[in-house]
Amino acid sequence: MDLYEVMRTTAAVREFTDDPLPDEVLHTILDNARFAPSGGNRQGSQVVVVRDPATRERLVEITEPGARRYHAQRAAGETPWSAWTPSSVTREQVEQTEVPAQVTDPLRRAPVVLVVCVDLRAVAALDQDLDRVGVVAGASVYPLVWNILLAARNEGFGGTITTMAVAEEPALKELLGIPEPYAVAAVVPLGRPVRQLTRLTRVPVEELTHLEHWQGGPLQG
Repeated sequence: MDLYEVMRTTAAVREFTDDPLPDEVLHTILDNARFAPSGGNRQGSQVVVVRDPATRERLVEITEPGARRYHAQRAAGETPWSAWTPSSVTREQVEQTEVPAQVTDPLRRAPVVLVVCVDLRAVAALDQDLDRVGVVAGASVYPLVWNILLAARNEGFGGTITTMAVAEEPALKELLGIPEPYAVAAVVPLGRPVRQLTRLTRVPVEELTHLEHWQGGPLQG
């Protein structure tokens, strides 16, 4: 496929057919995705390939607490899991919130689930001393995750980046035997989409660019 077509049509896929994702195709996906950049080219990422149904059922259980809080806050009109705006949702509201099937079904139905981890010794967290949530360290792992989805799209497969399980990272690391000092960055179900979107909606360049200064811009085509 043309590169720009892949970039414009790689949607978040949560519904999969019963088609398998063979090891050789997954190997091709990862073999190309591994050329993603990382800080200092230290390549600190590792991927756990999960197919076992029992492991995935436990993964669903680990995912549910974070998802329950997410959807309780969303139902209250909040930005879920915001690191900026404190939540007013109570513990009781969270506990009474049901987790939608669209959150858990991909973990059960996808032919494979990838758990992408990063070695914290290999990342440069230049924002660690700032008075805000850290984001810079993600530059050493999320390009790989996105490359996996782009490569999957090129092979006729798809998936989505999920992070709900990371809220319960100790349990997730125990389940998969992930050692210190690795952190879990994403859980990615992969499979053949039931339907493939061919047109995605995003804000135009004019709404996301500022020439020379925040008050400048936008960049015109």
